Amino acid sequence: MKRSALDLAVGVFVLLGILALGWLSVRLGKVDFFGGECGTVTADFPTTAGLKTGSSIEIAGVEVGRVTSIQLTNYQARVVMSIRNGIKLTEDSIASIKTRGLIGEKFLQISPGGSERIIKPNGKITEVEPPIDLEELLSKYVFGKV
Repeated sequence: MKRSALDLAVGVFVLLGILALGWLSVRLGKVDFFGGECGTVTADFPTTAGLKTGSSIEIAGVEVGRVTSIQLTNYQARVVMSIRNGIKLTEDSIASIKTRGLIGEKFLQISPGGSERIIKPNGKITEVEPPIDLEELLSKYVFGKV
């Protein structure tokens, strides 16, 4: 009888461990199963330089969406963004590719503008700032072209 109670306790413990791992995987992977209705917006950059599908989109340091895809269109990188519903972007918003820390991951930062006209769903952000190329800046400094 003691053996079966021990087996049951171990089984429950293993089951709880598997459930905790599954929950942690979903949370760390930032997968959204429930809700998550989003609108789509695009922006064309001369280069994305390390921005990847799934990168976060932030306004004032708060995550408001994710990069859905990056495609080559007319020799420009078209970034398709999925922005949470309820977030209103003005027509003069600026999309910038930023880096966390010195050599961290790339993310997209949106700076809202002052216009009162809102970008419609499936609209486009026209003002963009490409990422700073640290290698180019460093080489200019090293070779005295600053």
